[in-house]
Amino acid sequence: MAEKQRNAAMGGMVLAILFVALNLRPAISSIGPMLEPIRADLNLSNSEVSLLTAVPVFCMGLFAPLAVLFGRKFGLKRSIAVLLLAIGVFTLVRGFMPTYPVLLASAFFIGLSIAIISPLLSAMIKRDFPMRTAALIGVFSFGMGLGATLSAGLTGVFYSVADWPLAIASWSLLSIAAVVIWLRVEQPAEEKSERSGLEEIARISPWKNKRAWYMLLFFGCQSALFFSMLTWLAPIAIEKGMSVLAAGGVLTLMSAVQIAGNISIPLFFNKFPNRLGWILAVLSFGTVGILLLMFGSVTAVWAAAAFIGVALGGLFPIALLMPLDETASADEANSWTAMTQSGGYIISAFMPLTIGILYDQTGNHSVTLTMLLIFILLMVIFAVLLNRKD
Repeated sequence: MAEKQRNAAMGGMVLAILFVALNLRPAISSIGPMLEPIRADLNLSNSEVSLLTAVPVFCMGLFAPLAVLFGRKFGLKRSIAVLLLAIGVFTLVRGFMPTYPVLLASAFFIGLSIAIISPLLSAMIKRDFPMRTAALIGVFSFGMGLGATLSAGLTGVFYSVADWPLAIASWSLLSIAAVVIWLRVEQPAEEKSERSGLEEIARISPWKNKRAWYMLLFFGCQSALFFSMLTWLAPIAIEKGMSVLAAGGVLTLMSAVQIAGNISIPLFFNKFPNRLGWILAVLSFGTVGILLLMFGSVTAVWAAAAFIGVALGGLFPIALLMPLDETASADEANSWTAMTQSGGYIISAFMPLTIGILYDQTGNHSVTLTMLLIFILLMVIFAVLLNRKD
């Protein structure tokens, strides 16, 4: 009976992790398919509309260190529940007040909430599933990828039967389901450490550790690749001659392949633990995909999307696992994860905006794709440095 209860509790936690993760991308990725309708309706430039994805990602970096304080003061369960509710509320507001200032403000608070949730969820996985971190990180990254895929693919469908404000606000319903499931699930009692909090933060701070900086830069590069592709793959496909509907299908294909990689690739990490080998393998797929976008025909865009999806599907769980592999406790994992995601998301936040500015200036995406190849090269360098144990 006790074994059945443990299995049921674990199943509940897996479901809860999945639903929390589902909410960490739709408020951002639903903007991508709506870039042109929003730009046209609100009379915005490409640079201005790019801020709607750049601002939340920048906040995800700027406010990630708050996860350590939230976890200590309010606990993991309560913090995540409140922040999930905030994501839902600010996503819903977009449907009732669809102005550019409101969209920017909601992007800010949604990014802040995501920034704190993500390290807390990684810390909980480290604490409650120390022997199954790779598999649970797979569930975490799968949920995020699935949320991005659903919002990228279905927002256009919602737009066809409603207007763009309702299309992007509809994703607030996901947070309601997530909050209900999260509050109902049973979790282990959380350790209280307010009394020694400042001392422990100082003792385990990763900011002076060069390996943590390599992880930060690697996370920034992979995140920049992800958000750039999420925001600009469809416009790149349209520039090469695709219809808006076909371009949406290309984005959906990339996201579908990505989430398949999110859940499947981590399952092999215990059997084949060589992280460098996995990184080089998935980056080779990404390189092929970007080269196809640069030099391939219109039909090659479909293959490019699949190759890039493989790369994104492998890179994100690897980046999430790096701090967990390096640390011994949940509190330490929270600090390392907060640091890597803080700097990493700040780096990546500027990429969609930079691409929008370059596109306004050049009228094409040749420079964009060259920049993404440089990010792949940088990831190879950081992976090699991390593979050295000195």
